[in-house]
Amino acid sequence: MTKGVIWKQMVLFALPIFFSNLFQQLYNAADSLIVGNYLGSEALAAVSSSGNLIFMMIGLFNGIALGAGVVIARYFGAQNYERLKIAIHTDIAFGFIMSAVLMAAGILLAPWILELMGTPDTVMPESLKYFRVYFAGGLGLVMYNIFVGILQALGDSKHPLYYLIISSLINIVLDYILIAWCGMGVEAAAFATILSQFVSAFLCMRLFHNSKESYRLVFRDIRIEKEMLMEILRNGIPSGIQNSITGVANVVVQSNINIFGAMAMAGCGAYSKIEGFAFLPIISFNNAITTFVGQNLGARQKERAKKGAVFGIICSVLLAELIGIGTVIFAKPLVMLFDQNPEVIAFGVDRAQIAGFFFCLLAFTHAFSALQRGAGKPMIPMMVMILCWCVARVVFLSVTGSLFYDIQFVYWVYPLTWGLSSLYYLYYMIRHRSLF
Repeated sequence: MTKGVIWKQMVLFALPIFFSNLFQQLYNAADSLIVGNYLGSEALAAVSSSGNLIFMMIGLFNGIALGAGVVIARYFGAQNYERLKIAIHTDIAFGFIMSAVLMAAGILLAPWILELMGTPDTVMPESLKYFRVYFAGGLGLVMYNIFVGILQALGDSKHPLYYLIISSLINIVLDYILIAWCGMGVEAAAFATILSQFVSAFLCMRLFHNSKESYRLVFRDIRIEKEMLMEILRNGIPSGIQNSITGVANVVVQSNINIFGAMAMAGCGAYSKIEGFAFLPIISFNNAITTFVGQNLGARQKERAKKGAVFGIICSVLLAELIGIGTVIFAKPLVMLFDQNPEVIAFGVDRAQIAGFFFCLLAFTHAFSALQRGAGKPMIPMMVMILCWCVARVVFLSVTGSLFYDIQFVYWVYPLTWGLSSLYYLYYMIRHRSLF
């Protein structure tokens, strides 16, 4: 990504990521579609309410994987293949440790966290089943993210797409067989998801092991080099804290939704699957921005890095807003795909009509955070997210929750905090007269 036409390089890199995330979102939506239509609204509420909790639990690990990707992209851009190989094998070794921690934490802490969230008694047993089965497969979840992060940092976004298509098909087929044919419960949806993630992780590992490059995966070289791990953690921990803190804030939001019962949980859960599709261009261009900036700064091409970042931000914002408006217009038929209950539909449509118009703010915040990470400044987005997305959300919900019993205030917390973080980043650019 250090040579060639900037917009073409970024689009060609972002498109496979877009389609990868599209397939991932499709199989996540398939989980909810099959669960909602075959197991009912309470089962859909159980699966949906687990989403924010899962994001909170894996946020730290995904952040560290992002940090490793930045380090790998820089060494690759600088053509320092010796350090690149050490970075890759240290990342993989640490991934195995993170997997064990995630599995233990997810399985042991699940009942306590779900109770803390105020999960209704009618939903609790199914939520607990789903959550525990999902985290029993923590190895596949973490290692898939590790290997995809490495491949993307090296500029390969096509192979993760191919492997995700395969795993998505496996997930959807297993969902249908286990739930629709065999009559199993929500644990079947979790099992289908973790099995498909293991398949993706294995295929990525096999590709990397069979590579002819000097930095290919060699199993006997998988070990942690302390100095390299510290470099990865310096870049990754701020992103990990950012993800986890944002996850905590989202769990607080979910707890406020849970107050309004299983139908509200199911409706908001159905909407969150729809919102995931609007998030696709944001994720795609975020990864492109981080990798492009990291590789070009590693190659000492600062102006090229800036031009690529600007292009990525503009594309992300425009595409997210167009899709957001689409979710507002087609909210009702989209929510009805997941559940036919009129009460569930009403909750989902209301949330879409409030949040959909403001996806441009969400995209801008994430894109600016991505370029800061690529530039090796992860502390800035971490602090912005903690203050604007965590503290502000908790304060807003604490105040409005004590004064009003109205779920509309819970819906508004997202666009308001997206706007707050966007305003800060605009102020940062004006004050520093620079993107980095």
